[in-house]
Amino acid sequence: MSDPHTSGDRGWLARERGRLLDFASAARDPRGGFSWLDDSGNPDPQRPVETWITARMTHVFALAQLMDVPDAAEFVDHGVAALRGPLYDHSHGGWFSSTTDPTKGAYEHAFVVLAAASATAAGHPRAGTLLEEALHVVESGFWEERTGLSLESWDRRWLSTEQYRGANSNMHLVEAMLAAGDVIGERVWHERALRTAGTLIDEVARTHAWRLPEHFTSEWDPDPEYNRERPHDPFRPHGTTVGHWLEWARLLLHIEASFGQEAPNWLISDARNLFEAALQHGWHADGHPGFVYTLDWQDRPQVRERMHWVIAEAILSADALYQRTGETYYRQWYTAFWDFARARHLDLSAGSWHHELSPDGQVSHSVWSGKPDVYHAYQATLFPELPLTPAAAVALRDGLGEPGEREGDRSTG
Repeated sequence: MSDPHTSGDRGWLARERGRLLDFASAARDPRGGFSWLDDSGNPDPQRPVETWITARMTHVFALAQLMDVPDAAEFVDHGVAALRGPLYDHSHGGWFSSTTDPTKGAYEHAFVVLAAASATAAGHPRAGTLLEEALHVVESGFWEERTGLSLESWDRRWLSTEQYRGANSNMHLVEAMLAAGDVIGERVWHERALRTAGTLIDEVARTHAWRLPEHFTSEWDPDPEYNRERPHDPFRPHGTTVGHWLEWARLLLHIEASFGQEAPNWLISDARNLFEAALQHGWHADGHPGFVYTLDWQDRPQVRERMHWVIAEAILSADALYQRTGETYYRQWYTAFWDFARARHLDLSAGSWHHELSPDGQVSHSVWSGKPDVYHAYQATLFPELPLTPAAAVALRDGLGEPGEREGDRSTG
């Protein structure tokens, strides 16, 4: 297959974004927020409204609004209303994990910040207040100045915090802090993102030969046995998660670009090392095409399913490294990863991307059921046409980058 970014068909990425938005539009939930969608794109009535899904969908529609997608602003407004309404704890502050789970998680709060930042850039009249509140909650409830890292979760009343510490929530807080810092123009959020990356990647991942531990004790000691009995957990699987090595590689380059000449040299070298480790240990690791979900601590495939978000992050990390270095090697991998995604994950019949595949390419549900949201896939079709900094919403607002076709002829309803 041809490279969708450099081929003559420069509109392919834009059309794929439109296809994803068409699918996502069905998620608007009358209860507020956005529903979990099944394989056919129908809302799953058995699931609550999840804060992370609502926030991610709000972020996506804000990006679409900035590209003049008709009706996208209505979806942004719907998401902001839910984040200011039923998903917000009006008694104790902060955001519930879902409409049925009153705990307060760093993972969910990271996406509230991201959604609020993107909606603010898109000009939503109430998003700025939402962003201010979300950053206050992150700073006062999750951020640990002592460690430069985030706590994981709290009970509803902010009285008891979980002893577990996680790399995943911190990774998404890095993404959110970069976006927020760009939107409000406060450098402290970029500096915190750099601190978090420095600890988890340049210290922890480096000392583990780039096999990043995901789970830690309350004192940030790696806990390699965590969830050994739950290898298929969608958020905290045992072992190491190859897709996160790729996602971190991309984020390191966003951090580097945001600091410019002041950026430390380790950011680019660590990004290269994470990318190479993912290729060496995760790509075709069991003899089948694609990246496995997790590895054990002997580099053996543990959960072999192929996740759509992993190949999306592979696409983005290869493109970011190409943008940063200009090396053809990374552009070739970018094309190879798109070949895999287009051949295996794109569902041209029911819509969106298959979120999980078995090693032989069949749709499976051992980790994920359905197609909860379009965040990873949408970013894979957009970020290659934008610079590494500023954050996507700011870049679109300021007319940076070259999205293929204007989106104005797409419908979201």
